[in-house]
Amino acid sequence: MAASVFFSYSHVDEALRDQVETQLALLKRQGVIETWHDRRIGAGEEFAGAIDRHVETDDIILLLVSADFIASDYCYDIEMKRAMERHAAGEAIVIPVILRACDWHGAPFGKLNATPPNGTPVTQ
Repeated sequence: MAASVFFSYSHVDEALRDQVETQLALLKRQGVIETWHDRRIGAGEEFAGAIDRHVETDDIILLLVSADFIASDYCYDIEMKRAMERHAAGEAIVIPVILRACDWHGAPFGKLNATPPNGTPVTQ
């Protein structure tokens, strides 16, 4: 069964999210992972409820980190907070993906090994 992957990101970083998802295409084709983000919410579907379901159930949560992600109350206070609780409980794996240079080391996810290596932003 494929691992489910949730993208937590700021809409400012949507183009970068698309690029990260493209990089995961082979794993998707091989059936290793399935990906989901809020742009897949269907017409008439409740926004918060759909996101909450994925934050609560997906196996892997990618935090797409940028200054805009950190500044977003929804990303930081709701999605990231719950993701870190699930990570601490061993219910999910949280992987910070550093998109753009920002001060992220003091954040709750700062203790996790980020990607790319050494926390170098993907834009660099």
